[in-house]
Amino acid sequence: MRLVLRLTCLLVLMAAPLRAQELASLAADSVSIAGNDTLVAQGNVEIFQNGKRLKASSITYDRGADRLLISGPIVLTDDSGTIVLADQAELTSNFSDGILHSARLVLDQQLQMAASEMMRIGGRYTSLSNTVASSCKVCASNPTPLWEIRAKRVVHDRQERQIFFENATFRVAGVPVFWVPRLRIPDPTLKRQTGFLAPSYSTNSGLGFGVKVPYFIRIGDSKDLTVTPFISSNNARSVALRYRQAFDTGRIEMTGALSEDQLKPGETRGYLTALGSFNLPRDFTLSFSGIVISDKSYLSDYSISSADRLESWVEVTRTRRNEYISGKLVNYRSIRDGDVNSTLPSIVTDVTYQRRFSPGTIGGEGGFKLQTHSHYRSSNIATDSDGDTISDGRDVARLSMTADWRRNWVLPGGVLAAAMTEIDGDFYKIREDAVYAGDSFRGAGGAGVELRWPWVRAAQNGVSHVIEPVVQLVYADQSSSNIPNEDSTLVEFDESSLFSMSRFPGADEIEIGPYANIGLGYTRYDPAGWSLGLMVGRVLRSSNNLQFSNLSGLRGTQSDWLAASRLSIANGLSLTNRLVFDPNFKLTKGEMRMAFDRGTYGLSSTYMRLLADETESRDDPVSELSLAGRYQLNPSWEANMNARYDFVADRAAAAGLNLAFRNECLKVDMTLSRQFTSSSSVSASTSFGLSVDLLGFGGKAKGGPAAACSG
Repeated sequence: MRLVLRLTCLLVLMAAPLRAQELASLAADSVSIAGNDTLVAQGNVEIFQNGKRLKASSITYDRGADRLLISGPIVLTDDSGTIVLADQAELTSNFSDGILHSARLVLDQQLQMAASEMMRIGGRYTSLSNTVASSCKVCASNPTPLWEIRAKRVVHDRQERQIFFENATFRVAGVPVFWVPRLRIPDPTLKRQTGFLAPSYSTNSGLGFGVKVPYFIRIGDSKDLTVTPFISSNNARSVALRYRQAFDTGRIEMTGALSEDQLKPGETRGYLTALGSFNLPRDFTLSFSGIVISDKSYLSDYSISSADRLESWVEVTRTRRNEYISGKLVNYRSIRDGDVNSTLPSIVTDVTYQRRFSPGTIGGEGGFKLQTHSHYRSSNIATDSDGDTISDGRDVARLSMTADWRRNWVLPGGVLAAAMTEIDGDFYKIREDAVYAGDSFRGAGGAGVELRWPWVRAAQNGVSHVIEPVVQLVYADQSSSNIPNEDSTLVEFDESSLFSMSRFPGADEIEIGPYANIGLGYTRYDPAGWSLGLMVGRVLRSSNNLQFSNLSGLRGTQSDWLAASRLSIANGLSLTNRLVFDPNFKLTKGEMRMAFDRGTYGLSSTYMRLLADETESRDDPVSELSLAGRYQLNPSWEANMNARYDFVADRAAAAGLNLAFRNECLKVDMTLSRQFTSSSSVSASTSFGLSVDLLGFGGKAKGGPAAACSG
């Protein structure tokens, strides 16, 4: 029968009382006392003390020498996740000092170090001789790890969480790659440490072959700085900086770079961004983002971003159950060819207060919105000199108020009825425009009723069908005004806007009636795990008010037909299709999306077709196919691809390939991308990138921040 003794070894051998922190639990198959100074425990021995657990075959405690003689196999663990394995050991009673033979040290279940001899010193240091360190799995069938560090001596500082190597050789698949006399790396439990990060490599048709070697600087517990030098074979030199700081109520992050290269000889190029968010009193949130660049092509040349219109903004918001408040200041800068920033709205302000409520007298749900908007152009030309139908210097300020109400009823026979109304008032102040300059007020209002009659049929096999005809009758009108349309030129006609009192996205235009929105929907739910949804509809008007463009699908007394479908299958396949076509079945707009996800592989695609429409600033038609796919080759390898083809130009627009490898000890990421389009500021380019990370240091194997190392 196994003996379990709730006492320390010292308690067995000494009559003096002990402090609470010295108490231990001993479990063994047999326990005996030899003489007055020696305790012997044999058979499945376990000792628990101060978060440490020791398992061994036998333990002999010598009180005079305060030593434990331990026979293995030995397993020593503590509450930090450190595991020590050994064959033989001689330790002090609190396990803080001693020697272990044929030992292995495992840190945070990630990094293991095997040594012929291990010394524990003062409970803080662990010294290993003739050591092999790796975070790769090693087994009898594959004794050579993917990578390893062999060193004459290794010291682990538990307090500082650092590992020091002396006379170290780095090996890949058993082959020596390089040697360093001294090397320091953080142990897996340390997330932030000053030192070098893993380098990355890239090849660019403009910059050539380049190397980045980031250096991480830990400034404190809540802030850090990363400095990343970059050099390339085409004489490009660059240094990038990233500064991060966390506060009690928020965080900030700033990134930037300065570069010199042969793409623009003699120029110093660069960029700077700032991003942050803070919690303010009374549930408000402050957010901001900003970017400045030296020239139009810098972001593309250095593969930083593909954005061609840059946005800097600061915003204060608060969102509650029935209330939304927002104040936003935005600065836009275009880097597109042909855009002139002085004639574009470069400074935009928006302040919005919105609230929902339930009127007790009439029931239903009501809403109120108060909004101010302004945009400013730096040009002072009051006419249109660039042919875009907008005055070059037009500045606009607007104050808008909107009140709306809706109530639903269930009528006999299962008919769903609703009544709705909306009232708008807008005051405009326009400057530097020869046509629209001055002050204008516009009042608008509308009311409507909606009838839905869902027909439901459930079959014996569990399949259910729902057919729902919908009719919405709306009358809306507005007072005459002299207001230009700038924010409502792009109108989307789809299933989400079919039953709407106004399909204009902004405030400059309000749809007037009377008109009828009609549609028919069908949905099938199958217990096998798939569903099908169909929607067909159009808009009927009493007269053509000439508010919409020819190719919007909404022009005339009878709009084009809208047809939308959605198919979802349990095996991970989903199809979505949306078409807008005229009565002669001529396609105006079309979009089809497909997604297929089966765990180990996936594929998605989008095809879009739009006819040219000057009203929507689309001089050429659009016919484009986008593809994206992934394939899990095995548990360690994954391949990803993406491509975009322009059928109008009859050429590929972009393509990319990513091949990633990851196991318990190594992460490799390889990317190949090609940008086919070019302009006077951005050239077509091909880029190749490679990054290699050794996992198991600084918590990276568990998905934490990148570790630092220095030597």
